[in-house]
Parts: sequence; C-alpha cells; structure tokens
Amino acid sequence: MRRSQWCTLLLLAVILQFSWIWHGADVAEGASGNIRVRLSVTGADTAPISLGAKKWAELVEQKSNGRIVIQVFPNEQLSSGNQQKGLENLQMGVIQASMHSSIIYSVLDPRFSVPSLPWLIPNFEAVDKAFAGKGGEILKEIARTKGIEPIAFMENGFRQITNGVRPIHTPDDMKNMKLRVPSMKLYMDLFASLGADPISMNIGEVFTSLQQKTIDGQENPISVIHSRKFYEVQKYLTLCNYSYDPYIVGVNKKFWDNLDDGDKEILLSTMKEAAVYQLQLTRDTEQKQIEEITQAGTVVDALTPEETAVFQERVQGIYDQYGPQFGKEFIDAFKNP
Repeated sequence: MRRSQWCTLLLLAVILQFSWIWHGADVAEGASGNIRVRLSVTGADTAPISLGAKKWAELVEQKSNGRIVIQVFPNEQLSSGNQQKGLENLQMGVIQASMHSSIIYSVLDPRFSVPSLPWLIPNFEAVDKAFAGKGGEILKEIARTKGIEPIAFMENGFRQITNGVRPIHTPDDMKNMKLRVPSMKLYMDLFASLGADPISMNIGEVFTSLQQKTIDGQENPISVIHSRKFYEVQKYLTLCNYSYDPYIVGVNKKFWDNLDDGDKEILLSTMKEAAVYQLQLTRDTEQKQIEEITQAGTVVDALTPEETAVFQERVQGIYDQYGPQFGKEFIDAFKNP
C-alpha cells in the first residue's frame, strides 16, 4: 500500500474518533434543551447494579417529563468489556456517566483501593456510616481531581471466593491456586501473600477461563457470581467477606458543570432514591442467590470467626505495605467511621 493511502486511512481513523467524541457531546445536550446521557455499567443486565441504573433512568425520565433521558448500557458494552477503557471514556466525555467499582478507579489513584483493604470494613452498618461520612467525602474529593463528579455510591457488596479445586478454610488451602482478580495491585499482592497465584483478566473472559480450567477460581461479590453464573463452572464457594466493593456513580465533570442547577437537582434527587433501591436490592437478594447457587450443586462454606482471624493475621503485611501510602486517617475513616 502506498504511503499516501496509509496517510488517508490514518486521517479517516482520527476523524472517526473525534466524530465519536463530538457525537457524544451532541447527544448529551440537544439544541432543544433535551438532555441525553450515556450511562455505562459494568454489571450484567440482571445484576443489581444494572437494575439500579435502570431505576435511576426511569425516575429521571419521570421527574423531567421526558426531557432528560438516560441510556443504560450494561455489561460494559461501550468499551467491549474493558472496564478501564470505560472509565477512560468517562474522563474524556465520550460517555456522560458510569457506575464503576472503586477497584477500577484505583488505576487513576491508588488511594481508591482503601475501601478494598482486607477485612477493613466489618459489616453493612459500618459501610453506610463510612460512605456517608469522612471516608466517602475523601473518595469524592479524589474523584473530582480526575475530571469526574461523584454523585453517589452504590454497592457491589462484600467479595467472596470460588474455586474448582477444594474448600478453603485456611490460607494453606489457597496455595498455588490460579485465581482471577481485578487489575488492582493491592489484590495481586494480597492473594500472593495468601499463597495463591493471582491472575488479572477482564471480567468478560472469566467464565470461559473457569470453564476451560485455565484458572482455578475467582473472587467477586455474590451478585456478580450469580448474575454471571460463575457457580455453574465452580465447585466451591467460600463466604469470607474479605473485602468490600463499592460502586462510584460518576459523571463527567465538564458535562456536570455545564448543567443548570435545576437539572442537577433532578439527577441528584432521583439518584438518592435509586441508590437506596440498589443497596437494598443487593442486600435483600444475596441470601436467595446463595441458596440458588447451593441448589445448583456448588458447595458453600462460610469461614468461622476463628478461621477468619488466621487470614487476618496472614494479611497484616498488606497494611504494613500500603498503610504509609494511604495514610492512617483515611484508613480509619472506613475502619472506625
């Protein structure tokens, strides 16, 4: 191919990319004053986070009399399953809003990893206090410096472990297990400290990898294990609540700042209602989902307090490693809210 032809193809690619970005801005705010928002959601279509997103879209359309429309794209459709790309699209303004885990946000700043520290947050009561208080405010401040306006927190839940090798009751049971974890350094270091062999991969690749036994297991909240049907290709589920996983409802800051106060109020008030709905849905359906997983033939075990204490002692090195980087005040905002 001639050089001139290569240049023409490159120019067309650049035009298409900017056309996509420009089209995103055009869809966001039309000349008539109508607003269209592309909302990217990591969760599968039936996951509580996606249902929470749809609830928000429904409430916004009702309260704005159809003037504001939120288009929900579950399963990371707009970034071909790549969650980091989805977050990048939010920063660039290619999409106007997203619901991503703070785990994914950690690629922007390691401090987003703080809520994920092992056995840091003990229960949902502490979760609600921490995210409504200082811990949540610090996370919001960091997000704003990244070009994202955080308007609420939703919930993925406490993370659990599945595998196809053996039940897990001690760290030694995890020795050399190939476990898929998200792309967060803290998790890689955490599972390595427990003797496992952590492997990072996109969430969309996990089911097939488990099915083909390329990996032995994975870790996720019950809502994800259930909605993505990982239990169909896993023999054991260990309930350990080892890490809490919040969703940040983020809006592109430039888009947000250009909205008038009335439109902001519509989005915020409806989100407050949608967030309450999503949190309650996640928590209310978890036990039913565990029962369905058990009925499908997966062996479900919960760590006892004594077994949990052994794991907590083993991961103390993670706090020694990351504590100085995150700061005691920030960690305590979640540990003792």
